[in-house]
Amino acid sequence: MRITRFCSLSILLFLLLLDNQIFAQAKSLDAVKIAQAPRIDGNLDDLAWTNVTPAKNFIQNFPTYGLAAFVNSEVRVVYDNSAVYIGAYLYDDPTQIRKQITARDGEGQADVDYFSVFFDTYNDHQNGYQFLVTSANVQSDARIGPNLGGGFNSYGDKTWDAVWESHVSMKKDGWVVEMRIPFSSIRFAKKDIQTWGLQLLRFTRRNNESSFWSPVNPQQNGFVNQFGNLLDLKDIQPPLRLSLSPYLSTGYRSTPVAGEKINEWLRSGGMDVKYGINEAITLDATLVPDFGQVISDNTVNNLTPYEVKFQENRPFFTEGTELFNKAGLFYSRRIGATPSGYFSILDTASVDPNIEIRKNPSVTQLYNAFKISGRTEKKLGIGIFNAVAAPMNATIRNKTIGNETKIETSPLANYNIIVLDQAFKGRSFITFTNTNVIRNGNARDANVTALDVALYNKRNTHLFQATTRYSKIWDTDPYDGYNTTVKYGKVSGKWQYSGMVNVESEKYDPNDMGILFAPNEVTYQGKIGWQQFKPTRSLITSSYNISARVGYLYQPYAFGRTDLIGTAFWVFKNFWDLTVTTTFNPGEAHDYFELRTDNRYLTYPFNYIVGLSGSTDSRKRLYVSYGSEFARSPDYDNDFLSLNLGARFRFSNKFLLDLQAASKTETNQLGYAFTRETNGEPIVGFRDNNEIVTVLTANYNFTSRLNFSVRGRHYWDKVKYRSFFDVDSKGMLIPRGFLNGKDQNVNIFNVDAFLTWDFRLGSKIILGYKNWLGDGQLVSVSGANNYLHNLQKIFDLQHGNEFTVRFIYFLDYNQFRKTK
Repeated sequence: MRITRFCSLSILLFLLLLDNQIFAQAKSLDAVKIAQAPRIDGNLDDLAWTNVTPAKNFIQNFPTYGLAAFVNSEVRVVYDNSAVYIGAYLYDDPTQIRKQITARDGEGQADVDYFSVFFDTYNDHQNGYQFLVTSANVQSDARIGPNLGGGFNSYGDKTWDAVWESHVSMKKDGWVVEMRIPFSSIRFAKKDIQTWGLQLLRFTRRNNESSFWSPVNPQQNGFVNQFGNLLDLKDIQPPLRLSLSPYLSTGYRSTPVAGEKINEWLRSGGMDVKYGINEAITLDATLVPDFGQVISDNTVNNLTPYEVKFQENRPFFTEGTELFNKAGLFYSRRIGATPSGYFSILDTASVDPNIEIRKNPSVTQLYNAFKISGRTEKKLGIGIFNAVAAPMNATIRNKTIGNETKIETSPLANYNIIVLDQAFKGRSFITFTNTNVIRNGNARDANVTALDVALYNKRNTHLFQATTRYSKIWDTDPYDGYNTTVKYGKVSGKWQYSGMVNVESEKYDPNDMGILFAPNEVTYQGKIGWQQFKPTRSLITSSYNISARVGYLYQPYAFGRTDLIGTAFWVFKNFWDLTVTTTFNPGEAHDYFELRTDNRYLTYPFNYIVGLSGSTDSRKRLYVSYGSEFARSPDYDNDFLSLNLGARFRFSNKFLLDLQAASKTETNQLGYAFTRETNGEPIVGFRDNNEIVTVLTANYNFTSRLNFSVRGRHYWDKVKYRSFFDVDSKGMLIPRGFLNGKDQNVNIFNVDAFLTWDFRLGSKIILGYKNWLGDGQLVSVSGANNYLHNLQKIFDLQHGNEFTVRFIYFLDYNQFRKTK
C-alpha cells in the first residue's frame, strides 16, 4: 500500500514538474516593431499600444511559489530602431497601492509597489539587464550576471545606472507604468532576426508578493535561465551610441593636520564619455575624474593582521564592472587609493615639530580611465579596463631655515585588466582574466593571470567549478605564486550539497589590483543543506545547513583549525525572520598570521560561538533588525559578546529616519601587542576590547528626482591590556613583564550630507557637505571612559570640513542631432 502511494505521488510529482517545465517553455511574446514611438506619459492611449498582445497570467515566486498572482497585470512590449518600450497596466485597488518615495535604487524594504522588466539580450541564460519603476516613479536598474546579486529581491548589481525614461499614472482600477529604454543603454548582438530573454516582475508591498510572468522556481538554481522569450526582433538599426557627461565641481576644504589646518579651494572639471563601437561593444571613459562626492569609509581600529576591505562608492568603478570582477581579482579601491607614502609624511611631522606640512594629498589623482566591454554574437564577453594614476607629491617646510622639500608619495602607475568570457549552453562558462600593474621607475610591478571554469549538467542540478591563478611580482626581490580551487555540488532542489578544496601558495599575491587577506593556506570544506519552499502553518520558508571546514598552512604543510558550523533560517507568516548559527572549534587552533612572523604561530584553545539575528515586518512604519553573538574559550577565560540593534521609522512617504547601533565586548582577547622583544620576537597580550558604533541616517525625498540624505557615524574602541607574553616555538605563552603605554582609546567620526537634484535625464546637481575628526586624533578622557563621554569629547577636537557643488550635464548625440 505504501509502495502504491509512493508511486502515485511520484507520478503526480513528475507530472507537476513536467507541467511547470512545459509552462515555462511556453512563455513567449512576439516582438512588435512600431513606426511611431509612444509618448512616455503614463497613459497607454498611443497608437503604438493598440493590437499588441499583452503578457499576463503572472505566477507567484514569493510567498507561495506556483500560485496565480494576487492581482492581474498586462504588459505590452514594442520597439523601434532607437529603443524598446514597455507599457504595463497593473490592476489593483488604488487605495491599497503603497507609494513611498525613495532615492534611486532604494526600493528594497521600502513601503512601495514596483514593476520591473528584465532583458537577456544575448539569450545566453546568464547575463542581462533590469529596469524597475516604483509606484512613485522612482527608477532602479541593475546589471545581472552569474557573480552578481543573490539577496532577497535583489537580482543584480544596482550600482550600474543607465539613462532611460519612465512615467507612472494612477487609475481608478490600478496604476500604469510606461518606459522607454534606449538601445544606447543596453548591448545586443548584430543579427537580422534575434530572440531576447524576457522577464517581467511585479511586487505588491501590502502582501509582500513577488510574481513573475515566466515562473521562477526557487528550487531551481539560477535566475536568468528561467526567463521567457521575446521573439523575432527584426532589422534593428540602432543610431550612433554616443553620449557625453561633462562636469564642473568646486568647493572648499579645511583639513586639520598636526595641530594646524590646511585650507584649500577645490576646483575640478572633466568628462565621462560613452561610445558604442558597435551594437555589442561599448567604450566608457572618464577624463580627469573627480571622486570627491562619495560617502566616507567605515574605518575602524584594526587589530587584526588582515587588511580592511572598504566598499567602492565611486560611480565609474561600480557601473558595468561585473565582467572585470568575474574572477574576483578586481578590488577597484587600489586605483586612486591613498598614496603609499602619505602616512610617512604625517609621521615625520608628528615626531619633528620643526616640520610643517604644506601639501600632502590623501587621494591619488587619476589622469584618465576607460572600459571597453560587451559580448559578441557568439556569446564571447570581451572586457578591457585601463586607468592611469598621476604621480603624487607632498611638500614639507623646515620652519627653521624656511626651505621646502618635495617628496614623491606615489609614482606614476598604469592599471590594466583584460577579460575573455565565453558563455556556453546551459549556463556553463569559461573565463580568462589578466590583471597588470606597471609603476614608474624601480617601483613594484605586478601581473596575475586566471582561468575560471563552471560546468552545469543538462538538468541544471549539479555544478563543477575549477579556478587557477598565477601571480608574478617584480620588486627588489621578485617572487611568484599560484592559487587553485576545485568545487563540486548539487545546486538545485530541496537538498543541496557541495565539497571544495582551495590551495593558495606561500607567495601567491594578487593584491596590486585585487585583495587577498592571507595566502599560504589549504582549505577543505563540505556543506549540506535542506530548504523548505512550500509554506506551512507557521512558516513561509525555512532552511537548515551544516558545514565543516578544515584549514592547513600550505608551506610548511601544517594543521591550522577545524570549524563545524550549523545554521537555521526561518521566515514566519507575519514576515518576521530569524537566523540561528552555531560554530564549534574542537581541539586547538594554530593561527599562523596573528604574530606577523614567518614560521611562527599562536595556539588558541577550543571555543564555541552561538549567534542569532533577525528582523521584523519591514512593511510597518517601525522596522527593527537585531543580532547577537556569544563566544567563549574556557581555557583562557575569554568571552565575546556582540549586540546589534537597528530601528528604522518611516514618518511619511517622504521622510525616513534610521538608527543602527552595534557593540562588541571581549574580555581576555589574546592578540599581537604591536611590539617586539629586542631580538625581534613578537609580544602578545591579553586585553579587554570594547567597541561601539552608531550610525544615524535621515532621508527626505521631496520628489522622485530631488532628495536629501545625511549620515552621521561615530566609532569608539577602547583597548586595555591586562598582561603580556612571549610565544614559544609551539605557539604556547611564556609570561613576561608588563608594558605600559599600550592601551588605546580611538574615536572616528564622520558626517556626510548630499542634496541631489536630477533635473533632466542623466543630468544632476549635487550639493555636498562633509565633516570628520582630524587625522590621528585620539580622545584622552579622565573619569568614566564610556561611549557617551567619548561622544561628548570629540566635539572639543579639531574637525575637517568640506563644502562642494557638482554640476553634471548629459548630452546625447541623437537628441542633439534631432534638436539641430
